[in-house]
Amino acid sequence: MRRLSILLLSTAALLPQAALASAAPASTADTVAADEAPPVEETGEEIVVFGRGQSRQVQEVRAVDIALLAPGSSPLRAIEKLPSVNIQSADPFGAYEWSTRVTIRGFNQNQLGFNLDGIPLGDMTYGNHNGLHISRAASGDNIGRTVVSQGSGSITTQSTNNLGGTLEFFTVDPADVLGVTASATYGDSNTARGFVRVAVGSADGPRAFVSGQYGTADKWKGEGKQRQWMISAKGVLPLGAAMLDAYITHSDRAEQDYQDLSLEMINRLGYDWDNFGPSNYALAIQVADIGANRGDSGTTPLNPAAGTVYPAPIASLDDAYYDASGLRRDTLGALGLSVPLGDTATFKVKGYYHKNEGQGTWGTPYVNSPTGVPMAVRTTEYAIDRYGVFGNVEADLAFNHLNVGAWFENNDFNQARRFYAYTSRTVAGQDHLKFMRNPFFTQWDIDFNTKTIQYFVQDEIKLGQAKLSLGWKGFKVDNHAAPVIAGGRTAGDLSTEDWFQPHVGVNYDFGSGIEAFAGFSSVTRAFVSSTTSGPFSSTQAGFDAIKPLLKPEASDTYEAGLRFGSGGFHGVLAGYYVNFRNRLLTIPTSVGIVGAANALQNVGSVRAQGIEASGEYRMGPWTLYGSYSYNDNTYRDDVVIRTTDSEGGPIVTTIPTAGKSVVDSPKHLAHGEVSYDDGQRFFRVAANYMSKRFFTYTNDKWVDARTLIDVAAGYRFGEGDKHPFEVQFNITNLFDLNYVSTIGSNGFGNSGDNQTLLAGSPRQFFVTLKTGF
Repeated sequence: MRRLSILLLSTAALLPQAALASAAPASTADTVAADEAPPVEETGEEIVVFGRGQSRQVQEVRAVDIALLAPGSSPLRAIEKLPSVNIQSADPFGAYEWSTRVTIRGFNQNQLGFNLDGIPLGDMTYGNHNGLHISRAASGDNIGRTVVSQGSGSITTQSTNNLGGTLEFFTVDPADVLGVTASATYGDSNTARGFVRVAVGSADGPRAFVSGQYGTADKWKGEGKQRQWMISAKGVLPLGAAMLDAYITHSDRAEQDYQDLSLEMINRLGYDWDNFGPSNYALAIQVADIGANRGDSGTTPLNPAAGTVYPAPIASLDDAYYDASGLRRDTLGALGLSVPLGDTATFKVKGYYHKNEGQGTWGTPYVNSPTGVPMAVRTTEYAIDRYGVFGNVEADLAFNHLNVGAWFENNDFNQARRFYAYTSRTVAGQDHLKFMRNPFFTQWDIDFNTKTIQYFVQDEIKLGQAKLSLGWKGFKVDNHAAPVIAGGRTAGDLSTEDWFQPHVGVNYDFGSGIEAFAGFSSVTRAFVSSTTSGPFSSTQAGFDAIKPLLKPEASDTYEAGLRFGSGGFHGVLAGYYVNFRNRLLTIPTSVGIVGAANALQNVGSVRAQGIEASGEYRMGPWTLYGSYSYNDNTYRDDVVIRTTDSEGGPIVTTIPTAGKSVVDSPKHLAHGEVSYDDGQRFFRVAANYMSKRFFTYTNDKWVDARTLIDVAAGYRFGEGDKHPFEVQFNITNLFDLNYVSTIGSNGFGNSGDNQTLLAGSPRQFFVTLKTGF
């Protein structure tokens, strides 16, 4: 296929002008740059934009949709209505990071690309190593639109891991929000949130906004809080025909965790089961003592007075822990410049800087504090210091719209595993919502440096009603690990290099609102620099053994479809086929809280194929929207694990995964909603269906299908276009369904039950007051 792409590119470049005399010259207005949103239809009324003019499956959700979510919701919540998009979270806002997961067409979020105004957000993993979560990069109130490419996405995306799709978030222009906007929310679980934004300037001159938000909520079960505050600012300064823009944000997030569950725990303890803390410290000490007496934790000294029988209903040392949390502080800034080069070309460049400090804490009974407490606080600590620059030149030359760009990033990342002491057997003395200092033991401490160089070339050729898109991207990523304290973990270097990843597509406009599209893309995923995931999560001996054999994950995506647009209806019907090869499998060697080194190897390929349909019909103030996707994603090979016994003899274990469905990949996803908005009264009822999901590679364990209903309604006071005051009501999980939200919170096992599930939140009610002038 790559040879075919080279041939097509060469042919397009050599075509004589006479052969294309009938083709209308392309202009910037006629084409859509790959890193920009698809054009809005002439009606300007679409809530979901279906990517008209694109040669791949692209859909966009706008700010009006985000505004109907419960305030404080992650922008991710707005895109779960799109076909093949699977969003999971144990809280009603989709913002609790330990639980938040995104999968598209069977690819997990580590294999997706994420950008904010072009700034790379990395793979948005909980264990940050190259970016940050969108909920910390921008307030949902400041997101103007979100563009989702279900396939491998635009080649212009600053990402080296987008095997299975990209999500591009764009902040609002200050011109769109000039004035003051404020809102206040209160609801179940003592949820309280405030947001205010002040925007000044003029629509065609200098303009800027500054915003602040603060939110806090009790956990919906157990004890603990989840809170965040964020300050953001954006400015735009015209410089003649050029444009300078700047963005900066600081976020401080702290959230106490829910306990990971298994199916057996749910049946025995219920969906409402949670950790002990922070108030029930005495019970946590008692259970830790019993675990030591039984030999379950392997710790000493023992406390014979505690006995060896866990208090009912507890049956295991891992049923509950004292407390756990995730703490993150981020500062992200960017400065961009756009300069026209004559009448037909534009140069854009943007530099960015990101600094992060993070701790994930866990009260572990598997390590004693030196104070005599049979528990300790185990942390995984993160520090990111990264900077980068990206830019491109776009130009219209005859019938060609050329786009050439590059990206460079230097990422210094430190990750450490440390332990902190509880004060005494009666006083914890540690607050899991605050960063902990002065550890009594550091197990390992690793410095990573990752350098990324990426470039792309794209040519869009207008041929009458047809548009041909040809291009490729390439990158080199160098990973370096240098232990400060090795602790049995990995040191060394690893590189991923693939300078030619082709993208080919075609779009044909039949007129009358009907167009066809088809595309092919080939993408490689770079290895990650992290001690808790990827090649560096193994032991040194394991890394040295697998390094010569490792291949980076790669995918080939084929997709085609039809778009429709007539009157009040707009929609898309598409099909896709993906060949995913060199799948990397990280094999945990212990339960999550122990944190032992992993094993890792390439284990074969995955075939993904499916159909996607979505449509929106507007009739006056009424809007009907629906989407459906069928995703058949299967492993193509058995997993063969080769190890040695104590005497060095070979041990071969075969896991029968060939033909099994990919974990966390529901075959059926459907979303439907009815909404009404007459300018003053508005409401929306939305239903989201997800079929069963497997959480073992052999498919012997799964969680059942579920359908969630959310409701939003409100009233805007005022007349005409002026509505200085608004009240909005939101109900999530209207019928109070008990269900499993996140699966794989502690990874996926080969077979059998596993403590890797998180229960979804029950029915929650919120009321919000909004004002703007």
